[in-house]
Amino acid sequence: MRTLVDLNADAGESFGRWRLGDDARLIPLVTSVNIACGWHAGDPATMQRSVELARDGDTAVGAHPGFPDLAGFGRRAMALSPEDAARACLYQFGALQAIAARCGETIRHVKPHGAFYGLTLKDEGVAEAIVEAIATAAPGVRVVLLAGPVSERLAERGFPVIREAFADLDYDDSGHIIIEPEPLPKSPETCADQAEAVLRGEVRSVSGEPIPVDADTICLHGDRPNAVDIAEAIRERFASAGVRLAPMAEVADARG
Repeated sequence: MRTLVDLNADAGESFGRWRLGDDARLIPLVTSVNIACGWHAGDPATMQRSVELARDGDTAVGAHPGFPDLAGFGRRAMALSPEDAARACLYQFGALQAIAARCGETIRHVKPHGAFYGLTLKDEGVAEAIVEAIATAAPGVRVVLLAGPVSERLAERGFPVIREAFADLDYDDSGHIIIEPEPLPKSPETCADQAEAVLRGEVRSVSGEPIPVDADTICLHGDRPNAVDIAEAIRERFASAGVRLAPMAEVADARG
């Protein structure tokens, strides 16, 4: 069982007067945070507030670029060419990078959001274009992709990839995550069970099939109503099992 892992959360997804998630409580509980960059959610004030929460909570900052789809929260499919996908990531990364610099912070990673993340699973050319673009524009910044065949092939080719698994989402028999249109509260203990299973290298699909998982980081979603309770349950479970939490770059470096 792995004893070193990153715990990350998608957050910073409020917009204007509309508030989503309890970022003030959640961000200090994770070791890396993926901050929305204004396309699927977020706005300049929310982005800055999220970076400040991460800075004050000693949480590594990452960009969470999505499709330009505020109404659908970036969870509706869109067709992007690899080059368009790379430009979309660079544009949003640059916006958050400027805000982070003002706050004395540095962007450590990039993780596509929602349907954009799904596109990297369906089109390996998109995943490769994103990784290449970020590696060229910001050497040392890693790209987070689902642990599985695509991320493994890119990692084997030397690309700076972080392999991700999920504590609060179900898996189908192909090893892909099942996105919920509207996240509902989920049992913190069930999520902690799945997070612990990730460390053992295998989760179960909704039909009970074993899914091999080799992950550097485990994600939970800030828009789930009880995300804070889930984060606390995972931390407690890991502490009791002697598992140390660290930002994803440290975990990846230790992996070698």
